[in-house]
Amino acid sequence: MTWVKPQRPVACKTPFAPVPFGKPSYTQAMHERLAFDNQGSLCDCLCTNKLEATSIVSSIVSKALDPGQERPAEHDEYTLERQVGHLLRRAHQRHAALFQERIGSAALTPMQWAALFTLVRHGPTTQNKLGRLTAMDPATTQGVVRRLVARGLVVQSADPTDRRTRLLSATQAGHALVATTLPIARAISDATLAPLDAAERTIFLKLLTRMAFA
Repeated sequence: MTWVKPQRPVACKTPFAPVPFGKPSYTQAMHERLAFDNQGSLCDCLCTNKLEATSIVSSIVSKALDPGQERPAEHDEYTLERQVGHLLRRAHQRHAALFQERIGSAALTPMQWAALFTLVRHGPTTQNKLGRLTAMDPATTQGVVRRLVARGLVVQSADPTDRRTRLLSATQAGHALVATTLPIARAISDATLAPLDAAERTIFLKLLTRMAFA
């Protein structure tokens, strides 16, 4: 392509088809605004002939008449499969399925395991504090504790410093069950993260922790 010194654009001399009702069409107006002169210069572009200029004008007019062309990604239609809440829910469902499959005869749900492990680790705890430590709402905490007590894994007792407060403690059977299932719990976490390599796991858990405690 040969560079041609830009010249002042003049009105396009190329005839247009008659426009109904005598009003200039949008396409014709665009052509006139981007008209080329008899030397082949399209405004200030480097076109050397009218054929190239016409092609560029047609492309510009086409994009102007169709604003939907080449839309930025941020304007794409809302897609459920790409939303963070949906993806987190699906990841959790996968983890829960792995947990139920591998926990075996212990017959614990993820929330029951979390509560029992927390009591073993922290010692006697109030039900309210247990709910906070395991991120469970009061109703869920109450149901989990009731089932653990019924299985003899947790026992309730009065707080020696405040008789109005009840403390929850893991029983000997509860301690034994945690010791037995702890390696399984670690294996479940590894299975959940199996699609990621070591570096990706570190980054993923770091970002997930930041989101969880923001």
